[in-house]
Amino acid sequence: MKNKILLITLLLWSIQPMFSCTVIAVGKKASADGSVIVSHTDAGPDCRIHLVPGQKFKKGSFAPVYWGMVDLGRDLGDYGEVLGEIPQVEETNSYFQTAYPQMNSYQLAIGESTLSQREELKLDRTICKQIMTIEQAQAFALQRCKTAEEALVLITQLLESYGFLPSCVEESESLVIADTEEIWVLEVFSVGNKWDPESGKPGCIWAAQRVPDDHAMIIPNWSIIKQIHLEDKANYRASSNYMQEAIDRGWYDPNSGKAFIWQEAYAPIPREWATSRFWLFYATYAPNYADWPNRFTDSPWDGENQYTQWVEPLSLYPFSVKPEKKISVQDIMAFQRSTFSGTIYDKENASAWYYPSDSGTMVKSPIATPFPTEEMRKVLKINRRRNVARARGEYGMITQLRGWLPNEVGGIYWFYVDNAFTSTYVPIYSGVTDVAECYKTYDATAFQENSFRWGVDFVDNLLYLRWQDAVKTLHEKRDPLEASFFSEQEGIDAMAQELLKKNPKKAQEYLTQITIERMNKSHKLFQDLRYELISKYTNNKQGI
Repeated sequence: MKNKILLITLLLWSIQPMFSCTVIAVGKKASADGSVIVSHTDAGPDCRIHLVPGQKFKKGSFAPVYWGMVDLGRDLGDYGEVLGEIPQVEETNSYFQTAYPQMNSYQLAIGESTLSQREELKLDRTICKQIMTIEQAQAFALQRCKTAEEALVLITQLLESYGFLPSCVEESESLVIADTEEIWVLEVFSVGNKWDPESGKPGCIWAAQRVPDDHAMIIPNWSIIKQIHLEDKANYRASSNYMQEAIDRGWYDPNSGKAFIWQEAYAPIPREWATSRFWLFYATYAPNYADWPNRFTDSPWDGENQYTQWVEPLSLYPFSVKPEKKISVQDIMAFQRSTFSGTIYDKENASAWYYPSDSGTMVKSPIATPFPTEEMRKVLKINRRRNVARARGEYGMITQLRGWLPNEVGGIYWFYVDNAFTSTYVPIYSGVTDVAECYKTYDATAFQENSFRWGVDFVDNLLYLRWQDAVKTLHEKRDPLEASFFSEQEGIDAMAQELLKKNPKKAQEYLTQITIERMNKSHKLFQDLRYELISKYTNNKQGI
């Protein structure tokens, strides 16, 4: 009985953050500096980051296939239960590993976002024969590939051959796979419990589409691929069963005269936690592309009036779009930190936070927050609509892939932990050989002074003392540090390139030292911020 209760608790915990991953990608002709940008916010439990070094293996050896890579509670490098093995390659690349592997030393980057899928496709791990999770396929790709094209081919071969096994509450997955030149979106659905690896049939259903170089796109936990034109191999790929599965299951009639729309066939009816992010992205970066619903408002009551909120068809949102203004890394940071301020989804502007002043005018409480806790929402009757930023977001990243620079310095992995709204983005160069210990340390069950995740979480909790004022203090301290990372970038790039010409090892040491210093500086900032916040906003000063 005790084990059953624990299992139910873990399941409920895992469902909560399941649809919390937002992926944004920007083509090299759509970005402000000409780089390819891929970002990913994640709710995977293991926010610790470490560099997995490249290795050499004997010919004929095998590589384990793991279950549980995203989980916390094990030593770094322990990736969980071994489900099987595949042939190993003789040499692997170094790459960064968190709950999901994300970038390697060749500026190959992958962002992940969980998708919904039909009930008929979901798997029961106790009886199915599929063994390849999306995160394990990502790891193999980063270990073995140098380009997005190579990674797309390898990942789809692995999923077809060994069977796609979802690790996120039986749901499906999407990946954005990018290098310095191009971006591919890959969407993968399961095939149900009856699949057998000896059948010769694909162990998944997948489709991929290339993002135009002058476009940007978002995946807010929902399928975005629509029509598939396999004759255009430069821009579309798919598994052999991509349409037949839908025909066999009665989800598409080839005699209907209607085009086959991948998104409609395999993704269930969309929900607001996805369409709200679709709307915000496209209304922000392509406001004139379509007649988007008007959800901007300053009124604290508009978000509560369901009769004014139109439910738009998913077809309104394109696969990708040419942004009306070129997008920078800082723009993506701002979007990842979004709490839907100034819209009907803005929980910080809920009417519950307002009360009449002595003069009779309505004023907003200084404790109003865009991240009300579950109990606060219940007491104040505030809706549960999700932000882009997550109060319990675990970690996230923005990879900046710059093909005009050597790989060691060209790839920058902007990384944060916990809540993007609160945390600092620190740039990690692709040529580093290590990261700071405080970023490799996190035990969710007990506070640790040497953990950056706990440092951010501590500050995040203290903001609740008097949110409206405390956030200003956060910005006063954090924003100049983050701005310095950008202002120093040109000089660091130049120094690293000079060192690379003379002594590549010295260049790596330089980049590693700079990265670790910045990580430790960020940690120190949040450690000091704790004392300033508690001194300024202690509840003893709030009229208790």
